[in-house]
Amino acid sequence: MTENIAVFTQSSIRIRSNGKAIYIDPFGMREEPKDADYILITHDHYDHFSPEDIAKVSSGNSALVVPEKMLSKAQEVSGMVGRICTVTPGTYHDIDGLEMDTVPAYNSLKPFHPKSAGWVGYILHVDGRRIYIAGDTDMTKENKEVKCDIALVPIGGTYTMDAKKAAELINAIQPSVAIPTHYGSIVGNKEDADVFAANVKDPIKVEIKMQY
Repeated sequence: MTENIAVFTQSSIRIRSNGKAIYIDPFGMREEPKDADYILITHDHYDHFSPEDIAKVSSGNSALVVPEKMLSKAQEVSGMVGRICTVTPGTYHDIDGLEMDTVPAYNSLKPFHPKSAGWVGYILHVDGRRIYIAGDTDMTKENKEVKCDIALVPIGGTYTMDAKKAAELINAIQPSVAIPTHYGSIVGNKEDADVFAANVKDPIKVEIKMQY
């Protein structure tokens, strides 16, 4: 079910579907595949919106998808991509055949990701499944209502949910598979993935896919 999903540093994710490559928040890429059909950005922090890494994955014709409120910042990379598309939280989009819903991504009490910023997570409709990439977020009333088959959620704490809170969200939304992200480099450590897995309840399967 998840063989087409790769997780790199932090929240850097690649999903392959029908010969297309979808990158979400490319960061710390060790290779330069330059094969992206789509590049989706959740918000404008440096470990999620990295012009250096967009250059590594963009084919030159890639569709760059960003939250509407960071459009002006996204113009920095306009020469690297084919076009820039904007989204707002809580909406549905079909971008060149890639269907997606956006989910608000924000902190409830911490100041790092205010709801007013309009940042997002994505639910991608891929190969008959719904894949939720949460972005940098706490557990919120909106993401507790997400319906998905696969969920990729941050577990590192400090700026997002920690491992136990992320497991609580997963237990609430009940995907078939949960994949932890956003740990092991800037925040959190490798052991957080084990804490997450230990707190996710059966029959949900946890897959640890972080490559580096």
